[in-house]
Amino acid sequence: MLMNVLGQQAYCYTGGKVFNAELPTVVFIHGAQHDHSVWALQSRYFAHHGYSVLAVDLPGHGRSTGEPLSTVEAMADWLLAVLDAARVQKAALVGHSMGSLIALETAFRAPERAGRLGLLATAYPMKVSDALLEASLNDEQTAIDMVNIWSHSSIAHKPSSPGPGFSVLGGNQRLMQFISRRHPAKVFHTDFSACNAYGNGEAAAKSIACPTLMIIGKRDMMTPPKASALLAKTIAACELVQLDNCGHAMMAEQPDAVLETLYRFMSK
Repeated sequence: MLMNVLGQQAYCYTGGKVFNAELPTVVFIHGAQHDHSVWALQSRYFAHHGYSVLAVDLPGHGRSTGEPLSTVEAMADWLLAVLDAARVQKAALVGHSMGSLIALETAFRAPERAGRLGLLATAYPMKVSDALLEASLNDEQTAIDMVNIWSHSSIAHKPSSPGPGFSVLGGNQRLMQFISRRHPAKVFHTDFSACNAYGNGEAAAKSIACPTLMIIGKRDMMTPPKASALLAKTIAACELVQLDNCGHAMMAEQPDAVLETLYRFMSK
């Protein structure tokens, strides 16, 4: 689904169903150098089981036009504009990595718009190493390689991978390269800089009153479990789920476990 949001084209995948704002809505928010496609399984399942879905492409990512936004706060304002354009008053917000910060900040800015919160592979502060920031600015392919290796718990496919011949690491690498080719702006560096600079996480966490789910991978090297502790203990109504044999790219490595955990939480 294409919408005009703040003067630019915004694309939201609706899970293969016509979007219906009268149904409960789940908004899926991707992380750095990604797009809506990382939510393929989860978004499609929800869309076919009683929910309306908006799996967004952030500005400068995927099929959404405009420059990539430089702060988490600006991304949260954009997401609220998406809800306005779709005529959604309240939604469950589910974000992965950078997307989790966007979901958190959106719920802070407009608590009446967030019915539930799903924070996947999250951390606060979400600091990015100087080496990775430098590579994302001056040697993007090296940054892609670094993140791709660190985001997966192993090079072996998990039992829930789509099928023979499917490469979890290769698919993620090609998606990041696609974002680079499609948008000449330094998307990766802009995304990482936004994560690195975000400073409102603790205050936002203290304000959250809606039911919240955190899913973390026990073998996540990008946002390790210990980096999630502050948010987990600060958010009042927070359920924490840890996935075994899972790294940062949890929707690819453990897609069924992520889906089952999210669906159970949303169905309460």
